[in-house]
Amino acid sequence: MSTVRVALTARRLLQESPAWALLRTDTAPVALAVLGTHFSRERRHLAAAELFDAVETDLVDLRARGFDLRQPAAAYCRAWLTDGYLVRRPGEAREEIYELSDGTLTALRFIDSLAVPRTSVTESRLATIVERIRRLSIDTDPDVSRRIAALQAERNRLDARIEALARGDADTLDEHRAVDQAHDVLSLASELPEDFARVRAELDLINRDLRARLIEEPASRGSVLDDIFRGVDVLAESDAGRSFSAFHSLLLDPEQTTAVDDDLDALLERPFARSLSPENRTQLRRLLPAMQDASGEINDVMTSLSRSLRRFVQSEELAEERLVHQMLREAFGAAGRASSTTRPWTRLPIELALTGVHVTSPSAMKLQNPADSETSEPLEIHETQPADLEALREAVRASEIDMQEVTDNVNSVLAAHGPSTIADILSHRRATQGVASVVGLLVLAEQHATRTRDAVESVSWRTPDGERRARVPRFLFQEAIA
Repeated sequence: MSTVRVALTARRLLQESPAWALLRTDTAPVALAVLGTHFSRERRHLAAAELFDAVETDLVDLRARGFDLRQPAAAYCRAWLTDGYLVRRPGEAREEIYELSDGTLTALRFIDSLAVPRTSVTESRLATIVERIRRLSIDTDPDVSRRIAALQAERNRLDARIEALARGDADTLDEHRAVDQAHDVLSLASELPEDFARVRAELDLINRDLRARLIEEPASRGSVLDDIFRGVDVLAESDAGRSFSAFHSLLLDPEQTTAVDDDLDALLERPFARSLSPENRTQLRRLLPAMQDASGEINDVMTSLSRSLRRFVQSEELAEERLVHQMLREAFGAAGRASSTTRPWTRLPIELALTGVHVTSPSAMKLQNPADSETSEPLEIHETQPADLEALREAVRASEIDMQEVTDNVNSVLAAHGPSTIADILSHRRATQGVASVVGLLVLAEQHATRTRDAVESVSWRTPDGERRARVPRFLFQEAIA
């Protein structure tokens, strides 16, 4: 790789890598200390409120130690989120969940290697490299005869070792070498959280790219839609999806996981394990469950993204997004064509109602004082009086028509004067409820009287404000109302 290419790559990473950007900031010691303290393998997620409270407590302690930290915890967390050091995701209880980005995990691992340097030039590391080279050479050799010879040689070495152990020539690995190999295992395991975060970020990127292709690129819609409708999991078939699926399948193999679990339990009972630090022993004990938890979480994310993508295609959301994208393209095209003839500052005969929020200073806001609603004079308590039944009856009559009174009026007029109209009834019996009595007569007429075709009559009644008149259809009551 040429010097120019290396320099260009380094300059790009300087601008794009969150890990490099974090290590270059003035607040890097604070960010790395706070984030590294509150996030771990066992605690990969924190709710927003919980994270803000924990960071605020740390800021108080750090300020007491001379660190210049003037902003509140929420402001620092939002800045870390904007810079890509934190990742925010929706939680189950409608709350935001924060977790470390892959760049922050890389930076933390780099700082750990500086704080606790450990040489990688060990016999265990060299043996691992040699074994992997030999295994890769055997597995990729197209000559079957050479592969068979290599496997037979390996079998012979294993047979010779078994015979030696059977004779009592047991050469147990010494404590120093065993500790080195345990450290190598933990070193490899320390890279897994970063790998998981990178896989999740890559899956999110693939999901967004697929949605963008469905909306923006007409040529790619057919293939993606065909794959989705055929039931092909597009995310699982990606490079990141295939690599993770193989890893996850291996962790789900009960035979493999049981064997690893038994081996770890046996290792922790060995004498050399006492030379490991308590933290290292805890990491070994939690190695398999931590991998299974993180792997299960990534599998759930991939399943959720796949279902979301399938719903996006099968629902109306895709059609709406395409329509919005088309309208935006047309608007940008029209703006581009207009820019050749119209200057941006040209006044147009169009008025747009701008939307916004009226911003006021907190100092101008007036707090509500509960004492303002308190009465300044003592309440005057009156003794209750017995209810006036006549007043209650008048209130009921004023709220609804007294149909019984109206019916009695009709029957009494018919008995005294024979067949009568509504005007006749009102001339002999006063409308005690005003217009309500007239309405009651019309209701009874619809049910019990005969209407004269196309004929109307004038009726009148008295109110406290004077006489009122109206023209109503002419009905003839002939029989008493039962």
